[in-house]
Amino acid sequence: MLVSWNWLKQYVALDMDREELENRLAMSGLNHEGTETVFDDLAIDLEVTSNRPDCLGHIGVAREIAVLYNLPLSIPTPAPIATGPDVNTDFSLTIESPELCPRYTGRIIRGVTIGESPAWMQEQLRTVFAPVSKDWKPVNNVVDITNYVLMECGQPLHAFDLVKLQGQQIIVRAAHDGEEFEAIDHHTYQLTPDMCVIADANRPVAIAGVMGGADSEVSDSTVDVLIESAAFSSMATRATSRALNLHSPASYRFERALDPEGIEWAANRACELVLEHCGGTLDEGWLDAGATTWSPEPVIMRLSQVERILGISIDREEVKRILLALGNTETASDDVSLTVTPPTWRKDLAREADLLEEIARIHGYEKIPEDVGVPMAASFKSDWDRVAAKLRTTMTAIGFDESLTASVVPNEWTQVYSPWSEKAPLRTASPMLKGADALRTSLVPSLLEVRRINQSLANPNVELFETAKIYLPQDEGLPQEQWTLGITSGQGFGHLKGVIETVLQALKIEGQLEVDSTSQDLLHADYSASLKLNGEHFGFLGEVNTAGLKSFSLRNPATVAEIRMDLLVQHATLIPQHSQLSNFPATTRDLNIVLSETVRWDALAATIRKAVEASLLEDITYQETYRDPDRDGADVKRVLFTVKLRRTDQTMTSEEADAVRSQIVAAIEAELGGKLLG
Repeated sequence: MLVSWNWLKQYVALDMDREELENRLAMSGLNHEGTETVFDDLAIDLEVTSNRPDCLGHIGVAREIAVLYNLPLSIPTPAPIATGPDVNTDFSLTIESPELCPRYTGRIIRGVTIGESPAWMQEQLRTVFAPVSKDWKPVNNVVDITNYVLMECGQPLHAFDLVKLQGQQIIVRAAHDGEEFEAIDHHTYQLTPDMCVIADANRPVAIAGVMGGADSEVSDSTVDVLIESAAFSSMATRATSRALNLHSPASYRFERALDPEGIEWAANRACELVLEHCGGTLDEGWLDAGATTWSPEPVIMRLSQVERILGISIDREEVKRILLALGNTETASDDVSLTVTPPTWRKDLAREADLLEEIARIHGYEKIPEDVGVPMAASFKSDWDRVAAKLRTTMTAIGFDESLTASVVPNEWTQVYSPWSEKAPLRTASPMLKGADALRTSLVPSLLEVRRINQSLANPNVELFETAKIYLPQDEGLPQEQWTLGITSGQGFGHLKGVIETVLQALKIEGQLEVDSTSQDLLHADYSASLKLNGEHFGFLGEVNTAGLKSFSLRNPATVAEIRMDLLVQHATLIPQHSQLSNFPATTRDLNIVLSETVRWDALAATIRKAVEASLLEDITYQETYRDPDRDGADVKRVLFTVKLRRTDQTMTSEEADAVRSQIVAAIEAELGGKLLG
């Protein structure tokens, strides 16, 4: 953004040293790129960030200077006098594509005299245009005035020759597919329906926000002009400009969020200058369609935050001066806070943090001592963080890869598998992903979809896990957010159950994992289970049935599990408990127990642990399961396992080990109905 030194003087007194000013502007966010002499003026090149379109005009830069130096700011108040007929009598305006053009205005001036613009205007325009376009030259007084107002306030304008607009109407519409347009650069462009054009009754006369047309531009023969001032979609303008490789000072500004209140000011300013330097009469009223609906919300500035965040104390009156001088309006105040409403040209001011940044940059970053310490809180890991980290380490060590999937899923997935809730999921009004509009109620469908994708990439045996939130619908209000661990494996039920038990062991969870049969549509009837941990519902485990595999287009078997993270955190032993190692040897005893098929290994292990004193029982190791219907009968199995016993005070005798073995057998007979083989 080039600004003229002499031009800035119209709005603020520049009695300070120029280099000092350039440094102050750079420190406050308008980085100084260089300064060039242009005849009797200076062109100062400032880098304007995308969030500050208000500084894409001399008034915006002058406002920054006025705030930095606590100087008065003088901004023109245009009030052109209309003496002509009502503009809406003979002319009409229609917006057919409000999404491309929220608001369009026009004013008509009749009887202008086309000639050269005033020398002072040409000099100021030369200062800001000549350094970037060596062949720049003034066009005529009307066109130069629209460019002057553009560089004054940042709001682009365009002037049409009124006689060349056919049908006495302006239509703001989407371009027709393949429609051709000759711009004022005398190049022809082929347009597409996602581009916005300004058209008369028969043809486009301008590419909205980018460039006007050659056959409607103001020329030496022009008598009546229409001054356009509008708001165009920044996204559409950017896309059009890039698609056509057609860039202009107007498109550069429309690609950013301009001040909606600047539309009328710029039009009035241009009309005032045209009447003064080109003559003519201004028609009464406006061509005006659409509306700019954005209005800033009040922001509360807590005065205590200034010192807490910036590390220095700034006087309350200075804080207030800075905020009000930037254009904010005070709406409320008390001893602890100041509430202001940002101006319409500062859409970047929406939070307290934004106001703090403004105070810091205007007060001066250089005034903050280098040795000022900002209070820092010591970082620490919560129990949840430590469990999650241990969980990831354990799962990856077992051979699983971590997955990361979206929280929104197709609604059909929630109907296929939703074990945690029978209520309908929360739906989004505007899907973030095509076809995905439901907040997931389980991680399992997402993981099965990842299996399908890996299968299509010739990786069918992928082992996956994910820790993420699911969203369980409530009768009213927001859904319950629940963290779960989802797992999918290409191996069987027993393997995945072992994975869960390994996770519990890694987290040193002391408690019983209970496995109860359950029935779910997605899971195999004989290989599905509901899990409990220390008596609380813990999750689900099962092999996906044939219908489930088909619904996710899976060719190979898949087993899934989903368990609650909150219970893992609740029962995990995060502080290691150490005990002295025994100096005495261990003793082992093998047991071969005949049991009913319905007795699970976890129930058998729990019975053994209850029967033996904890200080004596060091380990239980499963060996094998054997079935012999002819000798033992149907629905009966033999389970072979080994118990390791050890005393800490002396070597355990054979008699003591046999006594413990007898306790185990007695407990199994009493609680599980089993018996020792032999």
